[in-house]
Amino acid sequence: MSKVIKIKKGLNISMLGTAEKIIKKANQAEYYAVKPTDFKGIRPKLVVKVGDKVKAGTPLFYDKFQPEVQFTSPVSGEVTAINRGERRIILEVVVRADATIEYEEFQLGDSTNLSKEEIVAVLQQSGLWPTIRQRPYSTIANPNDSPKAIFISAFESAPLAPDMDYVAKEYTDYFQKGIDVLSKLTDGTIHLNINADYPAAETFTKAKGVQINKFTGPHPSGNVGVQINKIDPINKGEIVWYTYPQEIITIGRLFDNGIYDATKIIALAGSEVQNPKYYKILNGASIKNLIDENESELRYISGNVLTGSKISDDGFVGYYDNQITVIPEGKYYEFFGWATPGFKKYTASRALLSWLIPGKKYRLDTNIHGGQRAYVMTSEYDKVFPMDIYPVQLIKAIMVEDIDKMEQLGIYEVDEEDFALCEYVCTSKIEVQSIIRTGLDLMRKEMS
Repeated sequence: MSKVIKIKKGLNISMLGTAEKIIKKANQAEYYAVKPTDFKGIRPKLVVKVGDKVKAGTPLFYDKFQPEVQFTSPVSGEVTAINRGERRIILEVVVRADATIEYEEFQLGDSTNLSKEEIVAVLQQSGLWPTIRQRPYSTIANPNDSPKAIFISAFESAPLAPDMDYVAKEYTDYFQKGIDVLSKLTDGTIHLNINADYPAAETFTKAKGVQINKFTGPHPSGNVGVQINKIDPINKGEIVWYTYPQEIITIGRLFDNGIYDATKIIALAGSEVQNPKYYKILNGASIKNLIDENESELRYISGNVLTGSKISDDGFVGYYDNQITVIPEGKYYEFFGWATPGFKKYTASRALLSWLIPGKKYRLDTNIHGGQRAYVMTSEYDKVFPMDIYPVQLIKAIMVEDIDKMEQLGIYEVDEEDFALCEYVCTSKIEVQSIIRTGLDLMRKEMS
């Protein structure tokens, strides 16, 4: 019998622009990119240069800390740019795609007869090992570790997030093949977590070799960190791996067809999208062919509005992102904005009269309505943070770099996304997510 776990604390942000359940195959983009910045804790080492020809599955760079972990091209074509940032940090490796995609072929054999070591080697060579991440630290999993469990969050609860049941319903065979591969990587349980608020797709409910857990409640009920915390919390010295349905489907395709097929489905959503819908693309695609022509200032986000990354109007879909969100920029000031009734403004509390219209959806922008200030002691974090952790105390322990206190307060269980709502409701406008990442990087350095 499946568990049903109710998440009571959290917040569903009501936004305009939910993607209509129509999947359109996008025109092939001219450019694709793999961004080292998508992968926490790696130091990329290039194996290609501008002008090199590559196939889908050809390595572009690897991690200096784990040289066997390859990051491969999603398409065939020519490497046209290696974009760098401050201190020459590699930001993007850009490939101009061929009209017809050519693939590197991987000799796999029957996955049921492969050992863990052989499966790991295939995933590393093909560039799919980064699809498997670990807690603590939310970095790419270390293949030499033995995780006590693998967690799969089969639904997303963030604002305007895609419906994973809809996305995965046509890929039942690939999903099961991916689960069979994952089962070779752990002696522990594979937890498949679904939404209890509606009937899940048969892709998930009929999956074999998994323990199905049901979650209900507001965001962040779909966050894998919350799910781990409620099912099998992480103690010091323990490791949990996690991944997501579309990544499992890609792994299934690899072991079924012997190629790295980077096809994924994303939701193009947001109040500034004229016809929000789902698109089938190749991972890393430029969004230029997807977005509407619009003269107003807009914010393009790879991911959701809480945790996504700002990109340009010809930027690229992030490796782990399943949506592109388009909202207005908030470059304006309000005169006595706090004193207005606020019927047209969304509020997470009862500060504005819009709380009297609970079903209303809003055209939200990037204006943070204030500036950073000293911490104000309120209970706002506790209302939206459902994990059995004291959020403010943990944040302060990170700020003073108190390693022992960070351990005691649960640093091993968390990731930036788990604190995204805390940042959203923060009265002091503190950049909470960056503080959490600083703490995770510090702990990783201390424990290495």
